[in-house]
Amino acid sequence: MSLALECSGLRIAYGATEVLHGVELTVEAGESVVLLGPSGSGKSSLLYGVAGFLPPSGGEIRLEGRMIATPRSQEPPERRGVAMVFQHYALWPHLSALDTVAYPLRRSGSDRGAARRRAADLLDLMGVAALSERRPSELSGGEQQRIGVARALAREARLLLLDEPTAHLDAPLRAALVAEIADQQRRSGAAALWATHDVTEALAVADRVGVLREGRLVQVGSPAELYERPADLWTARLSGPASLLALDIVERKDSQAVVVIQGRPHAMSLASDATSALGSAKVLVRPDWAEFGGDLNALVTARWYRGPHTDYRLATPVGELELRQLGPPTASLGDAVRWRLKRGWAL
Repeated sequence: MSLALECSGLRIAYGATEVLHGVELTVEAGESVVLLGPSGSGKSSLLYGVAGFLPPSGGEIRLEGRMIATPRSQEPPERRGVAMVFQHYALWPHLSALDTVAYPLRRSGSDRGAARRRAADLLDLMGVAALSERRPSELSGGEQQRIGVARALAREARLLLLDEPTAHLDAPLRAALVAEIADQQRRSGAAALWATHDVTEALAVADRVGVLREGRLVQVGSPAELYERPADLWTARLSGPASLLALDIVERKDSQAVVVIQGRPHAMSLASDATSALGSAKVLVRPDWAEFGGDLNALVTARWYRGPHTDYRLATPVGELELRQLGPPTASLGDAVRWRLKRGWAL
């Protein structure tokens, strides 16, 4: 497939402070890539560099093979052919919702009537058609964000840039808006580069995830690769709940060594046939994964009923762990239980 975006050795600095350090990243045509990282990791800076709001201090940016930014020359944002959804809405206070969405259509040459008809269709897609004549001061945060998304879609750009588009929304609205954006992106065939610190959102919408830490990409891969085979402990904990278990290796020459296993809550199971004695832990290590060689006893130290499932925290001979079981609780605080690791990752 052709590349919609290519960042080669990209560096961005605010004065003397460099916030992106030699980032190498590509986004294919029609692909959705999500930048995942905590606040201050460089996600927004990367998006702003691609959009043209920040010049690179090093490296290059290409859009569909066309060089658009180096430290010596930059195309202005309006000539890059990208559309951006801002974290803080960035709507014009003097324009109605309809005129806000129609604006990029007018800029691209559509007459006023055609632009407003298309804008009305996009507002309808976003579920805010009834708000077409309202200005930003008359809209809630969620309504403003939907209008910002509609404005970005109106550009019909080949690359969408989305800077934490759901950061200020409540959970039900966040999920609905993410689904709408992803659906419209796929329908249009545009590529998308998202920024988020929400791992659930990242895993749901991404074809690939790029993990940023202090301005550096530490891992790029599919959502399943990121979740099941994180590059290190920091990435494992960023991408979801993870327990660290110190287990003896078996069926390898160095059988006396101890390996640290990262286990996800869903990869462990709980049994009710507890015994009073604590067992010993053995693990079979493959080249890229590990399986546990027997049940262990544990003590339930915390429990959270989530509706579809119940989460437990267990104290075990090999470390504290978090375990998830479908359905309502079957064990209480202080209960002795047995557990098994079905699959883990050796760090």
